[in-house]
Amino acid sequence: MQVQVENRDGVALIQFDDGKKNAITTEAAAQILAGLEEAEANADAIVIAGRPGSFCAGLELATMTSGDQEAIGELSLAGARILLKLYGTGKPLVAACTGHAFTIGALWLLACDTRIGEQGAYKFSMTETIMGMVLPDWAMEPLKARLSPTRFLPVVTQSVTLDPAGAVDAGFLDRLVPEGEAIDAAVELATELGKLPGKAYAGNKLVPRQQSLQIMAASLGL
Repeated sequence: MQVQVENRDGVALIQFDDGKKNAITTEAAAQILAGLEEAEANADAIVIAGRPGSFCAGLELATMTSGDQEAIGELSLAGARILLKLYGTGKPLVAACTGHAFTIGALWLLACDTRIGEQGAYKFSMTETIMGMVLPDWAMEPLKARLSPTRFLPVVTQSVTLDPAGAVDAGFLDRLVPEGEAIDAAVELATELGKLPGKAYAGNKLVPRQQSLQIMAASLGL
């Protein structure tokens, strides 16, 4: 996977692209986390974006279904660390959702302040119930906080698949733009958000999240 961090006048644009569906491996997760740490240290605001047609297809399926508990645990932790970093940054954070988003990708969307998606034949789903998995606390906290209460059970318990309009209704996205326009729209918004007083933005964003962030960190043993 290629992870690029581009500075656009104070906005750090982080794009990740594996040339396929943007399935996350441990190596890819390490690159994304490093990009986020760089952006958090140097930028006024952050945008994360996937590749055309796919924001993130989730954690690499071959690993997650391998039966190798050590490898599964390592990959899950890597994805969760990114989620915690996203949910816990005080910087304005905007997602450019360029296509499909499943499992960890959908969770990353929930962790962003504003999520701009693209119109198209894209799917959004939390597939853990189908896979026989119970979501841990580090995943449940942003799901409880950001999903519409009326959509929580269908999305989380019943693994309902959503289209982009359904993703807006459920709370994974905030608004839709025509295909190919999400990144520019996200950077434009992040530029404006980055002009707000940073200390006030961080405080008003993170103070209400302190309990959730503590629960998430404890769930990860951090």
